[in-house]
Amino acid sequence: MEDMELKRNFWLDRPTFVTGGTGLVGSWLVHRLVEAGAEVVCLVRDWVPQSELVRSRQIEQVTVVRGDIRERDLLERILGEYEIDTVIHLAAQTIVTIANRNPISTFETNISGTWNLLEACRRSPCISQIVIASSDKAYGDQEKLPYDENTPLQGQHPYDVSKSAADLIAHMYAVSFNLPVVVTRCGNFYGGGDLNWNRIVPGTIRSVLRGQRPVIRSDGNFVRDYFYVEDGAAAYMLLAEQLAAHPELRGEAFNFSYGNQLTVLDLAHRILARMESDLQPEVRNEANNEIRMQYLNAGKAQKVLGWSPLFTLEEGLDKTITWYKEFLAESE
Repeated sequence: MEDMELKRNFWLDRPTFVTGGTGLVGSWLVHRLVEAGAEVVCLVRDWVPQSELVRSRQIEQVTVVRGDIRERDLLERILGEYEIDTVIHLAAQTIVTIANRNPISTFETNISGTWNLLEACRRSPCISQIVIASSDKAYGDQEKLPYDENTPLQGQHPYDVSKSAADLIAHMYAVSFNLPVVVTRCGNFYGGGDLNWNRIVPGTIRSVLRGQRPVIRSDGNFVRDYFYVEDGAAAYMLLAEQLAAHPELRGEAFNFSYGNQLTVLDLAHRILARMESDLQPEVRNEANNEIRMQYLNAGKAQKVLGWSPLFTLEEGLDKTITWYKEFLAESE
């Protein structure tokens, strides 16, 4: 990768702690960090053999600590024993439908997990950069679109509230305790390694490969910002680098997105077209507690960080389709 050489001086031998490393974004982030020469330590709660981090055997190149993000004593031990310099916090319960069924466990992981990590960082003098993954869902439902970083955080449903609260807690640690924290708010991630088949991208691709009509849980008209996972991983790394160079960014939040405004049906039809399928989606209209329209303005990241995406939506979709073809062929 061209930009890897540019990053290598920053990341080479840097002790870096990643939470949620076996998740969708985490797997690709760890891949990029290892490529850049970082010394990566991952907190892993559940062993997920189908995770891209495990499947690619990249997990064999990092230090794995088994445990839960809510265990503050464990977090303090990790930060101290491995002399962690940079923290990238991705661990979360990310599924909206699960949050609706199990709000308390979602709050415990997403909110309590975040304050436990930040408190452990506050007690660890070696920490130089902390990147906290929030979400566009932290903004809640807003009349004014697209959302910029000055849009109020006002989640109303369980998952959205968990991200609003964690986001505010991160900002509080920066302002009250001068902790070097920055926050990312990204659009809906998609990419190889997402094993939640209820999501539109993996679900549609798998259905097409099996000759079945793809299922859309909503009415198909929900508008979202779709963001390719490798662009997300690169954005987290860029933000850590920029925070190191510009400590005044402490406490800031940054949107990352392509600025695309796609309905669920639009996205499904794009995938069908790229897979040369004439299957038609089955629209079930079952979704609830979800925001109808959300998309982001990433102008601040472009101006302040010099950020630009590495992939287009179509390039990301093509790479994602290739990943699932290989993954599903292996598991048959």
